[in-house]
Amino acid sequence: MSNSQLVVLGQDEAAACCSPMVREPLGEESAIELARMFKALSDPVRLRLLSLIASHEGGEACVCDLTGPFDVSQPTISHHLKVLREAGLVGSERRGTWVYYWVLPAALAKLSSLLQAPAGTTGEEAR
Repeated sequence: MSNSQLVVLGQDEAAACCSPMVREPLGEESAIELARMFKALSDPVRLRLLSLIASHEGGEACVCDLTGPFDVSQPTISHHLKVLREAGLVGSERRGTWVYYWVLPAALAKLSSLLQAPAGTTGEEAR
């Protein structure tokens, strides 16, 4: 007998960790965690902040680079960044007087995996 392992192609760790809710109901802990993430993203400023951080050169952005595009005060930006961090969507690190932020890929993978439709379905078939 062989000790080789069976490898399933077309599945990565992010997809394997979280089944889309159309295949398997969410557990209570997963629902709480995901709801916190979606709630954080339900604000337009936070959604734009996440997009700015993710698209920033090098994959991380200084808080000093994130205040310009918004018509809100710096303390308000800091509050929104704190909400994103507490929801587990971004990581941060203080470097001298500035704080740098980056998007956590595992969090985005959880969110996208949850909403992923099963292969071969379209909007019309789901009705």
